[in-house]
Formats: sequence, structure tokens, C-alpha cells
Amino acid sequence: MTVDFNAEKVYDLPPSDLVRPDRVAGRMYTDPDIFELEMSRIFERAWVWVAHESELPKAGSFKSTHVGHQPVIVTRDRKGNINTLLNRCRHRGASVCEQRAGNANGFTCPYHAWSYGLDGTLRGIPYPDGYEDVMGKEGMGLKKARTESYGGMIFATFNPDAEPLDEFLGDTKLWIDRFFKQGGGYPVKVLGTHRFKFRGNWKIQLENTTDGYHFPIVHRSWMASVDAETSDMMSFMTDPSAITHDLGNGHSVMQMVPEHSDLDADDGSEPLQPRFDGLVAELTEAGLDEPAVRKLVRAVHGTGFNLNLFPNVSMSISFFRVLRPISVNETWIEHVALGSDGPEDIVGPVNRERLRAHEHFQGPFGFGTPDDAEGWDRVQRGAVGGPELPIMVNRGLGREARSAQGWPTSHVTDETGMRAAYGKWKEMMSDD
Repeated sequence: MTVDFNAEKVYDLPPSDLVRPDRVAGRMYTDPDIFELEMSRIFERAWVWVAHESELPKAGSFKSTHVGHQPVIVTRDRKGNINTLLNRCRHRGASVCEQRAGNANGFTCPYHAWSYGLDGTLRGIPYPDGYEDVMGKEGMGLKKARTESYGGMIFATFNPDAEPLDEFLGDTKLWIDRFFKQGGGYPVKVLGTHRFKFRGNWKIQLENTTDGYHFPIVHRSWMASVDAETSDMMSFMTDPSAITHDLGNGHSVMQMVPEHSDLDADDGSEPLQPRFDGLVAELTEAGLDEPAVRKLVRAVHGTGFNLNLFPNVSMSISFFRVLRPISVNETWIEHVALGSDGPEDIVGPVNRERLRAHEHFQGPFGFGTPDDAEGWDRVQRGAVGGPELPIMVNRGLGREARSAQGWPTSHVTDETGMRAAYGKWKEMMSDD
């Protein structure tokens, strides 16, 4: 392996030189100055995922989150519009909301009681006589980010010049549409979330969700804990039809179980797993016919792919994985469990099974999350050593080819998705 990052000069290289076609500089995980540039050039310029529409079911619903370093509140106002508001009072800068989610008529700053509507409009100022001939309410509402959505996925950006969300998502829209077929004929909704922090750079996790290479190694304990049918389904290491596509703009999709990529494509030949016999009986008793039961039960697995949306969310088989960078070596991860939104006697049993599956792998006491997090921590600890040594992303480069759609494509164990993300990283970090 040729090493081409000089140890003495690696800290002098500009961001445009840190990404090569087959490797990236380890400095990208450890340099706090690089991290701050990422926050301003990527997280406050790109479209960042902030919520799913099911988290804002009615007027007054809100969710607190972040766009880069900036705290925001995502709201549904009285007209049904969705807004992303900077969580900062226009008077003296105090946050106006400290709850993670809820329902409200508006937001009032606890410091001096300036009050704002769900659309961010400044509604009231106590003792306003001091502002006569000094300032009016107009133009003093909460700062708003651009907010657009596709397929129920809500994104925000503080960049007024960002391309429309539709253009940014590009070819991912096909896969977003497919992902939401896992409602089994019903809309998909958020069932719940849990958060945890790992001691590593955000890009380590970004890589992980498009890394099929690690799966049978890191997740041996999970593979040993599931039934034979599930284990066989996830044994994709030598399956030539299991592939990863670079979808453009840093996005990628990793098809681990290609036959489940489109849940509508069902010829009826795949048997339902015996472990779902009880669920089949419950749904049949609820009055569903065999095709409807089959549609719901097949969807319990989710889709057969991970869709990575640069820079901060993955639509991963059956859940969302959301990352929020805190510092160069700290990252929050939020796992969002998903289910069907329909009559409780039908979707209740289905969502119960989905939650049990989520807990088994992604949950805080599951098999998958602790193993992944240990790997991420170790990458960060190791990356501080040998500053001249690169992080390699060259697996499959020699067998990468164009799909019929024109997407750079290689095997699911290859690092096509990582190269896609780092290509976009380089583009945005090189743009002053």
C-alpha cells in the first residue's frame, strides 16, 4: 500500500487535499478546525434532516433538534405549515424551548417573556412602552430556516442559495418511496426514539451505515441469536446481487437483501417465517384476507436496504439512524423506531413485532448497537496514531462499474458508498 499523506505536512493540507479517490486523511477525524469548517460548510449549507411528518401530527406539535451547531424547533402551525425556527429569542438570545417534543400554542422566552407564534412571528412584548419609536414587532420574529419535505421526510437549511430539496435528493427519491412501502399498505409513523453518544467523529458512523463488509464480523452475536431464515437472509457476503449504488450528492444505497428492495414485488413464493405464525393468526382474526396479512407480515422486516442521505440520516432497513456532531470526537446518535399507522386492532400486533425486532438489534440493550459503538470508539482511539497513515476506502474500486441507471455500483461489501460521501464532503469543504 502506498502511503501519500506526509506526516510532517498533513496538518498543513487544505480540505481539498484530504480526500483522494481511494483514501482519506486520518486528520479528518481528529482536527477540531476541520470539524468547525464542517459545521459551517456542510451542516449549515446542506439540507439536514430534522423530522418525520408523523412527529408533528397536528397544529401546535413541535420537536426540538439541531441544524449543525444551531438549536432549532420544528413546528406545525395553525395553517398546517411546517416551520424550522432558530431556538433563540430575538431579545437577549435565550432559548425559548427546552422540551424535546410536545404540543404548544407558541413559545415564550422565560427571561423577559417575549412570546412567539408557531410560525415564529413575534406576538407580544411585555411593557412595550420602552420600545416606542425604537422598535416594532415586524421583522423581529424567530429566525427561520428554509424547510422542505419529501415523502414525509422534513429537511431544513440555513443556506438561502441551496438548491431545491427535490434536486438535492435526486435519485434517492425512488428509494425513499420504496422505504415507506414497509407500512404494509398503511402510512409509516414514528413509534419512538432513543439516543446515545459515542466517543468518535461523526463520519465514522456515516461510513458504518454503508459498510456491508463489517456486518458478519461485528454482528456475529446477533446472527447467532436469530432464526435460521433471518440469518440466511442477512448472509449477503458472497451474494453477487447484493450491491451498493452511489446515487449522487453524497447519497448511496446498500442493497443487502435485494429481493426485499421493493416490497410490492412479491410473487408469493417466499414463505413467511414460522416465528410469525402468531402474528398471522392475530391478523386473520382481525378480518384481513391472506394477501393483506402477507403484505403486513413481510413488511415487519422492513426493506432490504440502507439508504444513506448525506450528511445526517440513514433510512436503515426498518428505522432511521440520525447523527448529530457535537465535537470532533463526540457524536449523538438517535435511533428512530418505525411502524404502521392504521386501525389499532390491525397495526397494533404488527408494531409490537416491529418494536421487538428493533429492540433486539438497534435498542440500547440489543445485540447490534453496542457492537457498532465499540467499533466506532476504537476507530477514533486509533486514528490519533500515525497521522501520516490514511483511512482506506478503496475496497471494490477495481470492480466498480456503472449500473443501467448510470450509478457507480459495486458489491455490498465494497466502499462505494463511502467514496460517494467523501466526494460530496470534498466538494462542500472546498467551496469557500
